Amino acid sequence: MTVRPLVKPRTLVWLGLATALVLWATAAGLGAHVFATALVASVLPLPIYLAAALWLDRFEPEPRGMLAMAFLWGASIAIVAAGLVNQVMDASLGENVSSVFTAPLAEELLKAVILFRFYWRKKTEFDGIVDGLIYAAMVGLGFAFVENIDYYGRALIKEGPNGLAVTFTLRGIVAPFSHPLFTGLTGIGLGVARQTHRRWVRGLAPPLGLLGAIGLHATWNAGASMGCVFFVVYAAVMLPAMIALLTVAAFSLRSEGRLIHTYLAEDRERGALSDTEYQTLCSVRGRLHASMTALTHDGWAAWRRRRAFHQAASELAFHRHRVADGDEPADAAIEADWVNRLTDFQTRMQGVPDCCVADATRPADARPAATWQERTRP
Repeated sequence: MTVRPLVKPRTLVWLGLATALVLWATAAGLGAHVFATALVASVLPLPIYLAAALWLDRFEPEPRGMLAMAFLWGASIAIVAAGLVNQVMDASLGENVSSVFTAPLAEELLKAVILFRFYWRKKTEFDGIVDGLIYAAMVGLGFAFVENIDYYGRALIKEGPNGLAVTFTLRGIVAPFSHPLFTGLTGIGLGVARQTHRRWVRGLAPPLGLLGAIGLHATWNAGASMGCVFFVVYAAVMLPAMIALLTVAAFSLRSEGRLIHTYLAEDRERGALSDTEYQTLCSVRGRLHASMTALTHDGWAAWRRRRAFHQAASELAFHRHRVADGDEPADAAIEADWVNRLTDFQTRMQGVPDCCVADATRPADARPAATWQERTRP
């Protein structure tokens, strides 16, 4: 079966070039030495934040191309367009007023564009709240990455190394989650809309999520403009909001585990999955333990085989779920393809040579989509 790429390579190339142009323009404004220092400060913690965001993507890891597209969108188109709007509004209304009323609106709308695009055009890779949070984190981190370079550079120019240290502490350590948190509310709204069967919820959840993102961003900016009041806002609003978002993510992961439990049940019943494999696939903790065991006992290659097996199982379960919900047409060829992939990865994981995979334990009685669709029909 020929699979079209979810993101065209030329799209990533253009967004990458746009990001490089933004960085070049920032370097021209700050000066080479200041830019290099600010760039290092912005890049240094970034892998930690990316890893933390992607850790949530336990059951069905999102395509790397879409993750890269979201990050580059935030680091290029979104931040440039928002910067232009903010300059105009600063000149018209004053910096303090625009930072509270217009900057959050412009920035959250522009970051949300890529999320709405994925929601409308990449339905097979936007299944619910967890997906919305992951994509929101990527676009928010991309936006913050470039924005921080400018803040760090200006702090270094105005106040020297001490100013850079203070700004880095506030933006890079105390509150690195601000943009992912704001945009995460938009992601939650879109995720709720994807999961619900109620039309009114599907219509209201996305705009309410976006309004929540704008409101939380405005609250943050208002606190930041009032000196020490920022720390009150941080403790009373931002930390509880972050805890609430992580709680939503945890419950959403449990929901995805139940979904996998439902839609892989027939594979266990016909013997394609053992009871141990089935229970492992339905649990975040089980998957983590299995992956770490493979890595520590058998090395990197075994870990990759285990991850591929987990991914195939998740894709099969989510495909069945989308068909059962009517979001994707029933297609016996797609069903059989995912079943075969699951079996192939399972066989390779067990150490059978690739030349023997085609003749290994592939189930001959792989059932068509109607079987599990009938089982889940209300």
